[in-house]
Amino acid sequence: MEAKNNMEIKPEWVANEPGAPPSYWLTRFLILRLLGITYAVSFLVAINQIIPLIGANGLLPVDIYLKHITQALGSAGAGFMRLPSLFWFWHSDTALLTVAWIGFVLSCIVAAGFANAPLLAVLWFLYMSFVHVGQDWYGYGWEIQLTETGFLAIFLCPLFDLRPFPKYAPPMPVIVLFRWLIFRIMLGSGLIKFRGDQVWRNGTALYYHFETQPIPGPLSRWFHFLPRIFLKIGVWFNFLAELAAPWFVFWPRIARHIAGAVIILFQITIMLSGNLSFLNWLTVIPALACFDDGFWSRVLPRALVRKAEVAAARAELSRPMLTTAWVVTGLVAILSIQPALNILSPGQIMNSSFVPLDLVNTYGAFGSVGRERYNVIFEGTTDAVPDGKAHWKPYIYKGLPVSLNKPSPQIAPYQPRLDWQMWFAAMSTPDEYPWTLNLIWKLLHNDQGALSLFAGNPFPNKPPRYIRAVLYRYKFAKPGTPGHLWWTREEIGN
Repeated sequence: MEAKNNMEIKPEWVANEPGAPPSYWLTRFLILRLLGITYAVSFLVAINQIIPLIGANGLLPVDIYLKHITQALGSAGAGFMRLPSLFWFWHSDTALLTVAWIGFVLSCIVAAGFANAPLLAVLWFLYMSFVHVGQDWYGYGWEIQLTETGFLAIFLCPLFDLRPFPKYAPPMPVIVLFRWLIFRIMLGSGLIKFRGDQVWRNGTALYYHFETQPIPGPLSRWFHFLPRIFLKIGVWFNFLAELAAPWFVFWPRIARHIAGAVIILFQITIMLSGNLSFLNWLTVIPALACFDDGFWSRVLPRALVRKAEVAAARAELSRPMLTTAWVVTGLVAILSIQPALNILSPGQIMNSSFVPLDLVNTYGAFGSVGRERYNVIFEGTTDAVPDGKAHWKPYIYKGLPVSLNKPSPQIAPYQPRLDWQMWFAAMSTPDEYPWTLNLIWKLLHNDQGALSLFAGNPFPNKPPRYIRAVLYRYKFAKPGTPGHLWWTREEIGN
């Protein structure tokens, strides 16, 4: 009898009845699962790197940072209000690792299919705690994008029910907020490019981008040597996804589905062409809100669709949940005024927050594209005289190119944070990145924390006597170059 009753359950979105309102049970399921995976990767990065980066003996110790903020603002309380973080109360190495591990475990629970509002609220605050004390290492746009995405996800879920398909439907206002998020992310990125660099406007940006991006991937060289007409088409596709598609995420379902598909396809191509941390995975999350259950029921496994059908047929209305969703919508609307004005401004800034909790932010990426790729390579020697005749050994990065015959690795969605900062440092000076001097001191002492940020230690038995930093210009070697070279390089100087 139970089987018969289950077979008779036919929610409107499955029956495709004319005029049936769309539902978002499967959409919520996918948003939360991908968010859990993204959180898990981000906390795993912290587990592996946070101690050598901001620990007590790290490159930028968090204790010193918090003391500076306290002195600047007058008190630790004022510092907490400006940069909310758990680490104002406890910031030892043990605290940093404990929070990272708790975040990772909770993220895995969400990725496995179990989430409610308190669980997601804890994840949101734990990750924001790292962002607000992470200094240079957490200064990327996707950090505040993750906190904003995580904040919205809190209100997709019931207060206590952890099941993948709870008895309360996803509140429609929150689905709309996710669309508003993807609108701002994509349009902000498109406008910062169009306003920022002539190579975007004339369609030549991809002549350089794949070679000069922060950390190339295994397919980056293949993309770089595509016929130039294809590279120009790639720029046009970029503007289609970032300047045109966002305007359709609020339209009726056909237009909205097409816009969402264009945006997600664009993110996938970026994933294939380089290592941009978890940025593109994270950007897919709000784009999923463009699709309703009628779409997902055609592409997802039947067993999963069936569970959503049963949940939708037995759904109950939660007025407190819906009321909360509308309150959050009103809050986001008010906080969106400055980000919206920023998008319209000729002086547009990217990757900035206007409130301490990073609730509604402004985004953008690659407003300018470098024409040449510079790398700083740290090299050490045990010889008595540190001249050109000495035997210098390089410290190999985990992602940035060093060896000429080694293909670029696939790292994303994981992020080697030292490599990212050294990409910026190669275009700057030691005065702008003073922690590089601290790094060199640690390499001269075989500091295990600092060495863990590299792929290996070229001096395992005793530390080097001297360290030098050499600036090189790298270029992709054409496929078929003798010696199976992946890169060529020219030394610029120390």
